[in-house]
Amino acid sequence: MKTVAFLLGTFLFLGCSNTTQNSLSDILAESPSIKGNKEYLESPFVTAGNRVYMVGHQDGSFPDLGWHIKGEMGGIWNHPIKLMDGFDGKLILENDTLVLNQASEFVNYPFANLHVFEWPSKGIEVERWQFVPDNMQGLVIQYVFRNNTESKQKSSFQFIGHTDLRPTWLGEKTQMIDAKDSSSFESGQWVVQDDDNPWFNIFGSDQIPTAHESLGGKGNGSSNALTYSVELDGNSSTAINFVVSGSYISKEDAQNTFTAIQKDFIAMALAKKERYRQLASQTKLTIPDKQLEQTFEWLKYNCDWLVRTVPEIGTGIGAGIPDYPWWFGVDSEYALKGYMAICQDKIVEETIKLLDSVSMAVNGNGKILHEMSTNGFVFNPGNINETPQFASLIWEIYTWNGDKKFLEKYFPTIQKGLGWLLEENDGNKNLFPDGFGMMEIHGLNSEMIDVAAYTQRAFDDAAKIASELGQEDVVNEYTELALQLKEKINEDFWSEDFGSYADFLGTDEQAIHLIEDAIIRADTLNKPWAIEELEATKEQILKNPSTDLRPFVLHHNWVVNTPMEMGIADSAKAITALDTAKKFTNPFGVFVTGIDRDDSAGKDFGSFQGSKVFSYTGAVMTLPTGVQAIAENNYGRPDEALDYLERMTRTFSYALPGSIYEVSPDYGMMTQAWNIYSYAIPIVQQFFGIRPMANQQRVVIRPQMPTAWKEGASLENVKIADNAISIHYTSDTIEVQQTNPEWEIQLELDKGSYLITEGEASTTESNQYSVFTASGNKLVVTRE
Repeated sequence: MKTVAFLLGTFLFLGCSNTTQNSLSDILAESPSIKGNKEYLESPFVTAGNRVYMVGHQDGSFPDLGWHIKGEMGGIWNHPIKLMDGFDGKLILENDTLVLNQASEFVNYPFANLHVFEWPSKGIEVERWQFVPDNMQGLVIQYVFRNNTESKQKSSFQFIGHTDLRPTWLGEKTQMIDAKDSSSFESGQWVVQDDDNPWFNIFGSDQIPTAHESLGGKGNGSSNALTYSVELDGNSSTAINFVVSGSYISKEDAQNTFTAIQKDFIAMALAKKERYRQLASQTKLTIPDKQLEQTFEWLKYNCDWLVRTVPEIGTGIGAGIPDYPWWFGVDSEYALKGYMAICQDKIVEETIKLLDSVSMAVNGNGKILHEMSTNGFVFNPGNINETPQFASLIWEIYTWNGDKKFLEKYFPTIQKGLGWLLEENDGNKNLFPDGFGMMEIHGLNSEMIDVAAYTQRAFDDAAKIASELGQEDVVNEYTELALQLKEKINEDFWSEDFGSYADFLGTDEQAIHLIEDAIIRADTLNKPWAIEELEATKEQILKNPSTDLRPFVLHHNWVVNTPMEMGIADSAKAITALDTAKKFTNPFGVFVTGIDRDDSAGKDFGSFQGSKVFSYTGAVMTLPTGVQAIAENNYGRPDEALDYLERMTRTFSYALPGSIYEVSPDYGMMTQAWNIYSYAIPIVQQFFGIRPMANQQRVVIRPQMPTAWKEGASLENVKIADNAISIHYTSDTIEVQQTNPEWEIQLELDKGSYLITEGEASTTESNQYSVFTASGNKLVVTRE
């Protein structure tokens, strides 16, 4: 009731100032929009809300889609249940029918979308608009019928809803058992209920139907039709507004949602438009490359699309749509760092709270879960890397929010997790935990490079947390472990022969087995160079056997770059490894598994031809590419970092306008949470050099601009606790503004001769930088 009351208040205020906005097209007229490519009309789109979302095809149809629940990941979802497989619209004129499932155009907006259907022989055009109001278990579908002829035309419109009330993935683990759906026609609406569960779907319009009909259904589902009279004067248009609502609790709950949305959907749309305007205004990027600038803006919208709320469990970001709409540990641990940099801090704290509470309930030892469905069932209690990455996430968020209570709340989990990490997963006591990291290749679960790198960073960050909390004994212990791990990673994992860190430390027996599997993979993918390299490695192992663990470079997996991502690689090794990594790229980014690369990859701009059974084999992905950009920046190579961002940006709007696919350019999830990590960290924290220290009311700014941006780049309204930073950069001048003049700005520029042209600052010189320390609202420094 509080939500409805707030939206009613918003409507009254906005209604007085703009009474002409009575359709979604009016509301969205001044919003950003991107038109889809016609060749991708038969591919997915999403209309997103935090309670309900809808997935269909850009042509307006709802085919079977997805693999997690085979063919069921599309349609309308109100987690932890599905409401509908989709719906059909039919416009009937005399003896002819236009079925609205072959749109000629698809346009995406930040929080809504549009399908356009044409009937040239009748002079009729139909628009289908849809959006999901915030915090509501329902959505709005608005059909606009336009008569482009001089003559009046009488027609009828049939809306057919395909209800499929069924549980989410792994519902059976929590006694969510699907039953037959039964339907009844009540007060102009169809009300559908699962026979054995309090699951409801209601749909209807703002007009009185002239007919209704039950059409049976597929499986346990129920299809039901509503028919309306549509009369169009010459050169005129009219609209019918449909609401789809649902509940997994009661009919009353579903009916209340239906009524609230039907009454106030315009106010709700205006409120969501304003909220999205605010999202865009935060961490606002202006650069010469307008494609990358647009990409960064839309990634903020993508981030909001992935928020998933199930009040009985919690709120957190899903990993990706359509097949990963639920909650993940590691995906969040990457993504939330990016979410914080674009000022979406509330969902950051809610997601962390959810992951921590469920992980402690399920594991109890600080181990962080990997994957949890929206019914609360934890599918995978955690891979090894997720626990150390949680420690680093907590420290990173603290630098932004400065909230010591936040540290105090989560440090016990971190301490338990780091204890579990080494006490239960390091059998040989060499400080490298054993087990799966980011690479889910069968047998690749010994001492992995990414687990080692993230463990080192975890102890380093946990030492900083302990220092903030005054636990000096813990500081000393964790600092020593971090130093030992850094040294051991650079010694034990480095392969001079390959100019790369090793995929893993393992035994000869394990390596031979993995090589044999990799040769089969390379042969299947027709990668002769990889076969030759793998066979040579096998021969070398057999000629020079060892009983000790040693480093092996077999797959050239992207995780070999994590020592550079974490900034712990020796500089000389780092530059060599970064140059080696360039060999395993295509124009869209970095291969997940380097042996999947071939000589044609550098010239391939086409669609990714994935296997019929979903697989990441042969994939180039956004996370490895973003990690590489971060790694390049860590070693003073912003031009190389920008090159990786530009590669990813080639995939923006490639298939779904306004989004970047998980697998480049057009495979897997159509939008993916960790994409924001791949952009926000390089741009906000490295190119513009914003290093928040909210606990000290201080921000260090150390810009590292790529050459292409040096003539002018701005980043505005970057929220850090109770402050907001804006930076305007050119090759000659850097201007820093802040909203809280009590904070200290520490601007670090490459050594040179500078003039303070606005504001007051003390100046010092370090080995590398000219340092300007100031407070107040504004500091402008010009190169002399």
